[in-house]
Amino acid sequence: MLNLFFCLLKAEKRGVFKELTEKVLTEIEKKQIIPQINEYFLEKNKDLWIRCENCYKLTNLKSFESTIKICEYCKYHFSLTSLERIKIFIDPGTWYPMKDEDIFSRDTWYSEDDTYQDDTYQDDTYQDDIIYYYQIGLTEAVKTGVGKINSIPIAIGFMDFEFMGGSMGSAVGEKITHLIKYAAKKSLPLIIMCASGGARMQEGSSSLMQMAKISSALYYYQSNIDSFYVSILTSPTTGGVTASFGMLGDIIIAEPNSDIAFAGKRVIEGTLNIVVSENSQKAELLFKKGLFDLIIPRYYLKDFISELLKLHVFFTS
Repeated sequence: MLNLFFCLLKAEKRGVFKELTEKVLTEIEKKQIIPQINEYFLEKNKDLWIRCENCYKLTNLKSFESTIKICEYCKYHFSLTSLERIKIFIDPGTWYPMKDEDIFSRDTWYSEDDTYQDDTYQDDTYQDDIIYYYQIGLTEAVKTGVGKINSIPIAIGFMDFEFMGGSMGSAVGEKITHLIKYAAKKSLPLIIMCASGGARMQEGSSSLMQMAKISSALYYYQSNIDSFYVSILTSPTTGGVTASFGMLGDIIIAEPNSDIAFAGKRVIEGTLNIVVSENSQKAELLFKKGLFDLIIPRYYLKDFISELLKLHVFFTS
């Protein structure tokens, strides 16, 4: 097997790797050898290649970024940060964050070994308080603001899974509630892109209260006949977000192959002692069960939303 591995490396350098693998390797050998070769080249060229999490094929990094982080082979959608989503979906020069952009939770409990701790940064106003934040330049797991999608003004929130798994704490609840109230006041369409592991367990019951808080604000917003709320579920969307504003949209859209659930697979298996199938929480199966309205690939999402907003304006005018 080792000799075969090095033969394939030589074949890759000579440009005949594909032809050789199709003729020589069995399906089992392909599953064993090809990931090893990909790992070898990825280690040697970290700045040039990225490996797909689904099909394990290598993609040129520049090509990967130009396709908005979608695998060119299997169309697997990689996760995006909130800043990347703003760049993709909001018209250039039209994004204005809300005034509460920098608020954060100050009563969060952390263990001594928590990787999110950073005692090198002190807030100017509260010198005795330590700000906990993930090393991506964000103070919370959601960015909220107003902008335009194909020249249509909207109020929009982008959850960011990179910050503590996109968990919903008191600050996240406050920011989303402010966004909803602002959209109601200005009669703007509302869009929330969800990417969350659920309520933030470090904040205890206060994080659970955000479910009711946001849902109440949405009830007030949706009581207006001109309101229009689009919920976009990305991978993963679970827990308290799924159980509250994630499923309250007038239109609910999911990205392909997204993991959408209330309780995670391991939690269900550990609690009920049953085996949960791999695809039971995937967007495609849940769509067939009627859990949401549409599955839209990331390529077409911006244009689809703009057409949806135009249709809404037409029927409410």
